[in-house]
Amino acid sequence: MAHSHSHHDGHDHSHDHGHAHSHAGHSHAPASFGAAFAIGVSLNTAFVIAEVVFGYAANSLALISDAIHNLSDVMSLLLAWGALWLSGRRPTDRHTYGYRRASILAALINAGLLLLVVGGIAVEAFDRLRNPGEVAGVTVLWVAALGIVINGATALLFMRGRDTDLNIRGAYLHMAADAAVSFGVVVAALVTIGTGWLWVDPVVSLVIALVVLLSGWDLARDSVNLALDAVPRDIALPEVRHYLASLEGVSEVHDLHIWAMSTNETALTAHLVCPGGTDDAFLHRVCAGLSHRFNIQHPTLQIETDGCACKLAPADVV
Repeated sequence: MAHSHSHHDGHDHSHDHGHAHSHAGHSHAPASFGAAFAIGVSLNTAFVIAEVVFGYAANSLALISDAIHNLSDVMSLLLAWGALWLSGRRPTDRHTYGYRRASILAALINAGLLLLVVGGIAVEAFDRLRNPGEVAGVTVLWVAALGIVINGATALLFMRGRDTDLNIRGAYLHMAADAAVSFGVVVAALVTIGTGWLWVDPVVSLVIALVVLLSGWDLARDSVNLALDAVPRDIALPEVRHYLASLEGVSEVHDLHIWAMSTNETALTAHLVCPGGTDDAFLHRVCAGLSHRFNIQHPTLQIETDGCACKLAPADVV
């Protein structure tokens, strides 16, 4: 499709705009994650109720506090589930890309919740180091062991999508972190029962908080970068530029932008200078190559015959 553009500098030039989708060489988060979210929310809600009941019966502040912590994880699962649903909604005249970016916002909020939980664990651990209290060891042991099973099983539900969708990775990290917390609580309970050392529980909690912080920091960094339209970290922009510039008939590439439309879908726009012109077959080959090589599913290419006439050609112009 050819369009003629007139610029204020007096130059007239012709552009071909190519816009094609190709789905070779990449995969979106499977639709079955809807079932994974439903199972995860149900299991963890039941576990929260169990922790409150047994925590009250055993007079255990640890279990009641962990119940509050796990309630925040239920909320994060609901948030991620809602974002997954929104990202599948059809585009509208107002939201022309649909609601894909809701998944990025959910990942950003989930990263914040994960880091907030780390802060809560650390504060509670330091408080217990200063004021150690009796722990209902046996009750805590069995409930924490149940937590390993539930949180571990929930994490496994999201394991397949943790490398392809940042939002799914957020859910996976929340559940894996909870399983680690529960395992640490089991270890602390066993040591406390055997030795009577009350300081073991808060020290193990601090170690767990550090592990969760390290895993959550990457999620926070990636979600902030995606929210700021940064190039996804698994894509090297110089390599994409080199690929486009090396195409037959292309003499120059400029105004190249790559950003995340959602936590599992990447977009690209670029101007390709082709002095001899091109056709639709060329555009479809390029789009298929971008999808296969770089997992870029939504490329939009503008073809120009005279790059000097484009006001966006200078590298410092966005």
